[in-house]
Amino acid sequence: MAEESISQSEEIPEACPHCGNKLSPWQQVLLATDRALVCKKCWYRIILDVIPTAKKTDSDKSKNEGPK
Repeated sequence: MAEESISQSEEIPEACPHCGNKLSPWQQVLLATDRALVCKKCWYRIILDVIPTAKKTDSDKSKNEGPK
């Protein structure tokens, strides 16, 4: 669990990649949660890539099993 929080903090930029404006801690939290944010200085849309998980829910499993 600690490794997961470390890897997430490495993905969140501390500044806008377009203009270099420093993001506030609150903006970094929003970016970590929503995975998208608009820079207040240059209006650049910062979008982080989302890696899909391989976990299946119960409804996905029942769809794959077919009729009994």
